[in-house]
Amino acid sequence: MNEAGGTRRGGLVATPETLRRVFVMRENDSARETLVKYMEQILFGLQDFLRRHVGITEEVPIKELSSRYMDSTISLEPEKRLAEVITGLIKEIAPHAVNVSSPYFVGHMTGAMPFFMVHLQTIVAALNQNVVKVETSKVVSIVEKETLAKIHRLIFKLDDGFYNAHIQSPSTSLGGFVEDGTLANLTALWVARDRLLAPRDGFEGVEREGVPAAYKEYGIDRLVVIVSQLGHYSLRKSGGVLGIGNQNVLPVPVDRHNKIDVNRLRALLDDLRANEPKTRVLALVGIAGATETGTVDPLERLADIAQERGIHFHVDAAWGGPTLFSEKYRHVLSGIERADSVTIDGHKQFYMPMTCGMVYFKDPNAMDAIAYHSNYVARPGSVDLGIRSLAGSRPSTALILHGALKVMGQRGYALLIDHGIDLAREFALEIQRRPNFQLLTPPELNILTYRYCPANVQEWLDAANCEERRRITIRLNRGNMLLQRRQREHGKSFVSRTTLRRPEQRGGDMVVLRSVLMNPMTTIGILKEILDEQEAMARGELAKAFTV
Repeated sequence: MNEAGGTRRGGLVATPETLRRVFVMRENDSARETLVKYMEQILFGLQDFLRRHVGITEEVPIKELSSRYMDSTISLEPEKRLAEVITGLIKEIAPHAVNVSSPYFVGHMTGAMPFFMVHLQTIVAALNQNVVKVETSKVVSIVEKETLAKIHRLIFKLDDGFYNAHIQSPSTSLGGFVEDGTLANLTALWVARDRLLAPRDGFEGVEREGVPAAYKEYGIDRLVVIVSQLGHYSLRKSGGVLGIGNQNVLPVPVDRHNKIDVNRLRALLDDLRANEPKTRVLALVGIAGATETGTVDPLERLADIAQERGIHFHVDAAWGGPTLFSEKYRHVLSGIERADSVTIDGHKQFYMPMTCGMVYFKDPNAMDAIAYHSNYVARPGSVDLGIRSLAGSRPSTALILHGALKVMGQRGYALLIDHGIDLAREFALEIQRRPNFQLLTPPELNILTYRYCPANVQEWLDAANCEERRRITIRLNRGNMLLQRRQREHGKSFVSRTTLRRPEQRGGDMVVLRSVLMNPMTTIGILKEILDEQEAMARGELAKAFTV
């Protein structure tokens, strides 16, 4: 027998005794020592731990990493003790993960977390509450409703009477927690669809009878969702899931500021009304922080249009929503309070662990349109949160946000938001000071795009005809793709890349470098180092790629 309760030919054996020990306590002192060794670092020195054990993107090809994980068989008996599993995570997996907390990681919307988020996450995991039902969560469901009310008030700014009436009301809902922004957008459009194609005499509603029957009942041929061409791809997913077809998520071109072109939007709506009388607009979506450029649509003007035409107005603020904390920049989101529904991601600029999406509705009765009941859970008349939720079993993510709001306060979050936007503006000025770089989308929030383009090539582009501009753009696109990839492989720093759509007469689509500045430890000095590295690569090992 070994310390865990059994052996077989020197290996581990699953027995009732070993199961009991693994289930209710550590296996042995070795497991405790290993846990303490690493968990103490994680809990009380998170940034140092990540810097020591996790790279940015260590230069090991994905194909090579994949070859290490080719075992598709679950062993009959236990393979390793807990201490060995933890050590394996730290020594074998962590070095090849991505240190999104590094101040040099400025490429994606997944970023650093305050150290206390790990503490809150650990406690939430230990409690293991399931907020689908009060019987598996009790006070946690109550806390979730309070947390929803806090963010709802931040967005919609309604009065005390409204929140006193609805904050803990079992018959209404101010919104819900979901896994991410994709499911939040889906939920918003789901509610909008079911309210538009609602039950009426002789018809039990689209949710019960389906899309074909609903179209026949309401005398329509199709539903469309309208959003700028920078709309998140989750909206197209939603079109597929909801049965309206993802080709009916209609993109509107953007203006020179990368915001939805309101004149083109009005023209589209007028054309639909005049030429497609059997087409109905399910929702108009405004973006508050576009994924590619960070730009914010003119929400006030979109709210006016939606109100004029009786259209559900949804704002995808998955990224930009927390800007509402900032006294300095909250005006950028003016008009969001007029939305019918709003998406926000907690694991973005609330700096929470994965995964936390939220959807909010101005009308506290809106989510009744998607209510479901069951005899064993979410029964009619109960206060179970699962009644109005796409998910069934669901973790108590709200506890993390509830605690974070108390630790940070509005001003704490405002400082983070202000730092990111201020730094993005400073970075933009630095890019403009360097003759071999071009700033493509100046920051409105804390995202910007730029590219490496040698000064002499910029002169050629200015004088080039349409065909020459297209040829040069293709060359620059390849060069910037190589530059982004090579910097990522070097493993010190990381920016992402995207492709901005442009008309052929301007050279066609353009590959750009994309920076997301949300880490409070990132400084302009670090950003200058990143530009220095890019310029050294572009003028050295990648010089041929930028020769046109």
